[in-house]
Amino acid sequence: MAIQKQNIVVVDDDPSMKQALKRLLQAAGYDAEVYDSAEALLQSGGAGDAACLVFDIQLPGLSGIELLERLRETGTPPPVIFITAHDDPEVREEVERVGALAYLTKPFSGRSLLDAISHAFGSK
Repeated sequence: MAIQKQNIVVVDDDPSMKQALKRLLQAAGYDAEVYDSAEALLQSGGAGDAACLVFDIQLPGLSGIELLERLRETGTPPPVIFITAHDDPEVREEVERVGALAYLTKPFSGRSLLDAISHAFGSK
């Protein structure tokens, strides 16, 4: 019987970051779906089969935090990791309030993201 790969969903409006994260996740053995915006993810329904979510905080339209809150309105989303290039104490507080698994400031190492995902799956 084949082992199904875990699906990681990434939402980031920066094309190069989105592509780099997709490559990193695939090289680590995950399936990776990437979206340009919160609205694109919501429209696709792609969060439904995700094992973990990686959201940029500052997105056009809905923010990553607003996206998580929207997903919670319809059920219990998988663990979420927030990434941002704009670190500040208020954002950190908000991320903590919404119960994110991790908060990574760009640029971050690929290992930091993979460790956070491993933590999401309870393997750490």
